[in-house]
Amino acid sequence: MRTVKEVSKLTGISVRALHHYDAIGLLCPAKVTDAGYRLYDEAALRRLQNILLFRELQFPLKEIKAILDSPEFKPEEALEQQITLLELRRKHIDQLIFFARRIQKEGVDTMSFQAFQTEEIHQYEEEVRKRWGNTEAYKDYKRKTAGKSEEEFSMAADQLMSVFKEIGSLCKLPPEDQKVQEKIEKLQNIITENYYNCTDEILRGLGEKYVHDERMKENIDKAGGEGTARFVNQAIAEFCK
Repeated sequence: MRTVKEVSKLTGISVRALHHYDAIGLLCPAKVTDAGYRLYDEAALRRLQNILLFRELQFPLKEIKAILDSPEFKPEEALEQQITLLELRRKHIDQLIFFARRIQKEGVDTMSFQAFQTEEIHQYEEEVRKRWGNTEAYKDYKRKTAGKSEEEFSMAADQLMSVFKEIGSLCKLPPEDQKVQEKIEKLQNIITENYYNCTDEILRGLGEKYVHDERMKENIDKAGGEGTARFVNQAIAEFCK
């Protein structure tokens, strides 16, 4: 576990920015001590790495959060897209350097605007946005989070963790038990109210993500106890039958 100051020193991101990321639900610490200190684990650092790559590519924070939290998000595919975009930007910078040296050699009267063209970059950025954002869930997310304050984002995240804690307390019951199923319905409603219309299909996808996304699994297990993420997935599968 690393403190917020250690993460700041490691990544170059200011402590203030990390606090902001936590407040808007973009990057939550794995644990907050009784004294109020934020602690970040390896899963949180991996998410931060993804955030920073998208930030380098000039994606807005809200858009990054929507992408990373999308039920359809696939880290490996996103990384390929990030690499392609970085290569396009490198190509653009190389062209600018070449043109600047040409001016240096031929004189300041040299005229050309080809090196300033960024259409290829913007076109690919739009493809990335469409890949992760061209779904009803994403559009609904943008509508429901527009204008939300940091406090509202934090409250929504607390609601989710609270229901995971409630489900964790029922782990000894069968996943199909009525009490468990009522909590799954509550989970679905919280997601719909705060983020996007959580259909049974989306909920089923989230259930799989809860066990296969290491960061999500760790956070859910921290909220409800070891094995909660797996149990939530099993209960969701029953709920969606």
